[in-house]
Amino acid sequence: MSAQPEPTIHRSLLIIGGAEDKMGRATVLRRFVRLAGGERARMVVIPSASAFADEAAEVYADVFARLGADRTVTVDIQSRAEADRTDAGCGAAAIDEATGVFMTGGNQLKLAQLIGGTEVGRAIHRAYERGAVIAGTSAGASIMSRFMISMGDEGITPRQRSSQLTAGLDLLPDVIVDQHFAQRTRYGRLLSLVAGSPALLGMGVDEDTAAEITDGRVLTVIGDGGVFIADARRAVTDAYEAAEDAPLLVSGAVVHTLPAGSTFDLQTATLMSFSEMHPDVDMRRSEREHPDGSAPVV
Repeated sequence: MSAQPEPTIHRSLLIIGGAEDKMGRATVLRRFVRLAGGERARMVVIPSASAFADEAAEVYADVFARLGADRTVTVDIQSRAEADRTDAGCGAAAIDEATGVFMTGGNQLKLAQLIGGTEVGRAIHRAYERGAVIAGTSAGASIMSRFMISMGDEGITPRQRSSQLTAGLDLLPDVIVDQHFAQRTRYGRLLSLVAGSPALLGMGVDEDTAAEITDGRVLTVIGDGGVFIADARRAVTDAYEAAEDAPLLVSGAVVHTLPAGSTFDLQTATLMSFSEMHPDVDMRRSEREHPDGSAPVV
């Protein structure tokens, strides 16, 4: 008998801009549960970035149970020593059993300092490589990239040294991730960072919105807002000589604003397709347009 072909493993990231709907239709979190296996989903919540870790873990465990996940385990890491444990009851062992890993909001610098380069960090990478979906909201979104925004000023105008990059988890090597993007006016700081590091794409994600990234390349937008992509690879900039806090020259950068239903190639930085709704997105748009349930007129 001929050997059966090995099943194809697709790697999935769900990068959420923060403040995602938890009480209503929960479109973004519903997509996470589906990617993690639906009724067979085994979730790990990492609330360590939050100043209210217990409350955050409880909220997400309740949401995932309501959305049909089989079980949710909390891995609350509060020291690097704890993150480096390898015994049977440790955080890394729980992550090794998960089909979905979720990192909450809070302080991304705290999260990076707790788990970066530890057994927990390596377990997250193992989970990603074997096909578990890795999701993060707000701080948990920022840490996905190799170079993470750890602090910075807000505003529209890009300025010299207005932001700081720190090592993240390196699940998304060539992209800088920012969150709460439109709501906190973070256009300037993202553009200043890609001006100084033009080999990297900048990705800003609005609240209640997610960038679903498959195999490190194909980005699909879901949720109520948009995803902003800044590409400065061919831009002209004075970032190498501008004085501290001076407005930066950034001329010729290419920007993409992607609403729900957009599919984008991160390697070529080009739009692949646009459909009115992602296959797993609920019918909110149709309901707004036809609240009586009638079909659209064509």
